[in-house]
Amino acid sequence: MEELIIIPAIFIGLPWIVLHYITKWKTAATITTDDEALLEELYQLAKRLDERMDTVERLVASDNPDFEPARIQHDKAIDNVPLRELEELLAEKKGDKA
Repeated sequence: MEELIIIPAIFIGLPWIVLHYITKWKTAATITTDDEALLEELYQLAKRLDERMDTVERLVASDNPDFEPARIQHDKAIDNVPLRELEELLAEKKGDKA
């Protein structure tokens, strides 16, 4: 009698559970257009705040010769490498949509 319960559980129930959660996992892994818009907005906000911090640090450094800003680097190009990489990725993504 136990074999009648165990065999269907192994051959029907177990694959059904595995496939069910694989499907749930694949649908949950996608990013929605609302999420993309929110990420774009947050990126633009972070970029503006970064520029403002650079400006404030430059102003304070010009007024106070003892101030050593940790964020401002001598070579501004090095400081903005991660931003350029993000902008290139965003440009590629927009190019793919067009």
